[in-house]
Amino acid sequence: MAITDVAGYAHLSEHEISALGAALDAIRTEIEDSRGARDAAYIRRTIRFQRVLDAGARLLIFGSRSRGGWALGMLSLAVAKSIENMEISHNVVHGQWDWMNDPEIHSATWEWDMAGVMSQWRYSHNYRHHVFANVVGLDDDLGFGIMRVTRDDPWQPRHLAQPFRNVLLAVVFEWGIALHGLHSEHERAASPGERVAHSRALRAKIKRQVLKDYLLIPALNGSRWRRALAANAAANVLRNLWAYAVIFCGHFPDGVMTFTLESLKDESKGEWYLRQMLGSANFRAGRVLGFLSGNLCYQIEHHLFPDLPSNRYADIAPRVRALCDAYGLPYTTGALLGQFLQTQRSILTLALPDRRA
Repeated sequence: MAITDVAGYAHLSEHEISALGAALDAIRTEIEDSRGARDAAYIRRTIRFQRVLDAGARLLIFGSRSRGGWALGMLSLAVAKSIENMEISHNVVHGQWDWMNDPEIHSATWEWDMAGVMSQWRYSHNYRHHVFANVVGLDDDLGFGIMRVTRDDPWQPRHLAQPFRNVLLAVVFEWGIALHGLHSEHERAASPGERVAHSRALRAKIKRQVLKDYLLIPALNGSRWRRALAANAAANVLRNLWAYAVIFCGHFPDGVMTFTLESLKDESKGEWYLRQMLGSANFRAGRVLGFLSGNLCYQIEHHLFPDLPSNRYADIAPRVRALCDAYGLPYTTGALLGQFLQTQRSILTLALPDRRA
């Protein structure tokens, strides 16, 4: 059940929480002060690599004469789309690279290659989710409004359809994110006119995205348009499945806590840090898997420092884990497959009525 007294749950005194917050602030300051040419080169190199991979994949799809060549091109395109969404766009929109003052790699100007409007998702994700992570009633990412992922959400008969909704969400994840962002904007809109404007913006983005993926690019392939169309559709689905798996493994495996609205009352910076640590989970990954996940294998570190460069999370993680050990706090992590299976088990279990004690 959701936690109200975060300090009491962690068995930490006010002084200990303050010291924990100061230690994490020190890590932040150190990373901020050391950002420089190496980090800028990393993100620019990543963007170049992604674009070359995308172009190469499309050329392979067009030029290959075998099913194997088509499959390799399609898989390469799916990887390129995943990198664009997760390691580039997601992290750019957090402002991780705003310090570079590069207008092309900035949270205020970047638009991702996906159905949703990035400015709409920025509010729902950066503010509603990251500031109020796992707070029941505030964090809309808790089930995305269509699934029951905590017992604090009372069971209803509609939850019996949750296994189907879960699979559907995974397959069409980009569309779920698009509607999620629009819903958040509608909630804070000051007038009906603003809501209409937000809806029009999303429709325009969807139109551009659909025309690009399913009309323009296939048309450029001439008589081989069917191959390009099928590859685009398959790559988008694979990207959706991968993004779903990474995000759900960072938020819903065993050991991840939820919190009540009352837990926010007079919350200190140290308590905010503590809530982020208790409300997220990592999975073990090497450099390649970490890169492909957008470095969200370090979800704990990302929630602590969402606007620090993602290429630094691997260096930060051992220091955060050492703090968890020093203060007797859980550092939830595990193998990707294990975290994924735990998440799926919970989703299926919560589709059913709670057992009475």
